[in-house]
Amino acid sequence: MDIHFSKMHGLGNDFVVIDAIRQPISLNPDQIRTLSNRRLGVGCDQVLILEATSHPDADFRYRIFNADGNEVEQCGNGARCFAHFLRTEGLSLSDYIRVETLSGIIEMSIQDNGHVTVDMGNPILDPERIPFAAEAEALTYEVDTGEERVELSAVSMGNPHAVLVVHDIDTAEVARLGARLETHERFPSRVNVGFMQIVDTGHIRLRVYERGVGETLACGSGACAAVVAGRLRGLLDTRVNVDLPGGRLVVSWAHMQDTVTMTGPAICVFKGSIQL
Repeated sequence: MDIHFSKMHGLGNDFVVIDAIRQPISLNPDQIRTLSNRRLGVGCDQVLILEATSHPDADFRYRIFNADGNEVEQCGNGARCFAHFLRTEGLSLSDYIRVETLSGIIEMSIQDNGHVTVDMGNPILDPERIPFAAEAEALTYEVDTGEERVELSAVSMGNPHAVLVVHDIDTAEVARLGARLETHERFPSRVNVGFMQIVDTGHIRLRVYERGVGETLACGSGACAAVVAGRLRGLLDTRVNVDLPGGRLVVSWAHMQDTVTMTGPAICVFKGSIQL
């Protein structure tokens, strides 16, 4: 079958976006892996699929598949691209869009400059809900990787994140330590691993090792998780510039009762079709 798609990215975190409303399709994990393959397919970090929703509070349904074929709950950069896709494809003319995801309803608004703000919801710190194996909720946890013990924060933004504070992200062992923590037994659903360097209270640098993908140029939910972790530890202000390898996001969060918002760009690179 021929599948029409848009190739998009948010700060270099790239996606294949597929409209499954106007071209009804159902993809299996092997087909997702083929689409995501950078040599044999289109190439992307995640495949995003637009579907109709039956949820009374949502306009569309938004499904996210990692490059390894597994469906995941949340993707902040993908959400911005999804909103941009809906607008440019004429599927929604509204500046305010609500979409259904595996982790619940998220809200997105398109700014005058073309950037998209995503309301990522409230952070989850309860270890059982992250999920993360711990006797009780804490600001930080010590985890034994088998080679060393590391201190990390555990946060869910609809998907699980481990956040480590490092002196310099340029020298952080992202590939080695990220891979060890991603599949650590204390994270039963695996985990995205963020390495955060604090420049000042309103500015951080961040690299993220994403589960099922590896290190990406940007991770929206990872940026949100890092700011939450930094805020809870008294290290960051309520509004933070987050510099990732692919560019800058702005993340705002004040208190536990507030939702986390993230603002950044979304770009359509090209459109095409592929036969699977």
